[in-house]
Amino acid sequence: MIKLNIGCASRPLKDYINIDIDNLSTLKKRYPGKKFDENLKIENFDIFNLPYESFSVDEVRADGLIEHLSFLEEPRFFNEVSRVLKKNGILQLTTIDFEKLVKQWLEAPDDWKDFFKNDKKSIEENHWFGTYTYSPINRWGYLTASIFGSQNGEGQFHKNCYTKKKFEAICKKINFKILELNEKKWKGDRDHIIELIAAKL
Repeated sequence: MIKLNIGCASRPLKDYINIDIDNLSTLKKRYPGKKFDENLKIENFDIFNLPYESFSVDEVRADGLIEHLSFLEEPRFFNEVSRVLKKNGILQLTTIDFEKLVKQWLEAPDDWKDFFKNDKKSIEENHWFGTYTYSPINRWGYLTASIFGSQNGEGQFHKNCYTKKKFEAICKKINFKILELNEKKWKGDRDHIIELIAAKL
């Protein structure tokens, strides 16, 4: 079986071909607290032109990737996934639930404290616009970084957004059947996400 994990970052998966814009040494620097298997191989394939024949891949996973793709890159990605997947092949992805995130942002206090910092010390201390916490205690901390991306490095900006209705429309357009469309929380009180599992028709 050919199973792809596109945009693996700090979440490489066993038995998958892990693909990312960064190589392993860069990922180790970006995620200093994460232990990576020394034998792990990270492929730097072009995700819009994957090196696989049409109808040859069994599964494509993409966790926390598609919000980093621009409006013009979005159709290229979904069409490429559709091209490589076999009939009944599975697409499984997660992304920020933008509707819930914006609601959370609007309900939080408008209490700006300081400019965003991305020096090494600030990154290590989780500095978000004057806050040093992942807790959504105001609009201008982690919630703003969730909308626009952490912006601590290349490829971390968010350029797009998704809702359950948008996924329903995308799957209809590219001829996929939705198997599951779930709302989840990634960590505690933060990061509302949508999980899509769909099969190519």
